[in-house]
Amino acid sequence: MTDEGCSALTSAMKSNPSHLRELNLSRNKLGDSAVKNLSDLLMNPQFKLEKLQLSYCDMTDKGCSALTSALKSNPSHLRELNLSGNKLGDSGVKNLSDLLMNPQFKLEKLHLSVCSFTEEQCLILTSGLKSNPSHLRELNLNGNKLENTGVKHLCDVLKDSHCKLERLSLHGCGITDVSSLTQSLTESKALQFLKDLDLSDNKIGDSKQRLSDMLRDSNCVLRVF
Repeated sequence: MTDEGCSALTSAMKSNPSHLRELNLSRNKLGDSAVKNLSDLLMNPQFKLEKLQLSYCDMTDKGCSALTSALKSNPSHLRELNLSGNKLGDSGVKNLSDLLMNPQFKLEKLHLSVCSFTEEQCLILTSGLKSNPSHLRELNLNGNKLENTGVKHLCDVLKDSHCKLERLSLHGCGITDVSSLTQSLTESKALQFLKDLDLSDNKIGDSKQRLSDMLRDSNCVLRVF
């Protein structure tokens, strides 16, 4: 599907907006203009979408900004958002972070794999998550070069007593030291909630011992590792 097809689709949904709960348009070449048309629909208070998947849709910061702006106008229904494989850019991540700060936005699953995140963008994102951490249960940042510094920013979210994250995916994120991550988990309530942790394809080397110590902790409830 291109932007023309998406425009026709969103036009039809505008005529009957109240029933749809899940929309998956992933891997279509929608571009920013199509996402803008979709965003106009998301602003409708009668549109109560709970799950939106727009991975690999050729979206840039402009599309992401339009999308998040629309969700700010109608924030209370969406529970799952997948924007993986899109180049959101600094402004797109900033607008997403502002949305995450909204206490009415009760997102439970956020997928942002392969979004070309920089360390600075990771800091911006985690700033938003820290402001409203109690709802998120699943965070996927696979394939972003967060490296050790980006993970330290993420640790600030995990340390929050309201954080109840159950699944954290950091596959292929350029991490070489997990000391800060394991320390944050063991010294907070986060370890009591986290059930799935993916650190595959990271060269964590000597810090593996820290993971071993964490797994021995009586509060650790990890089922998938």
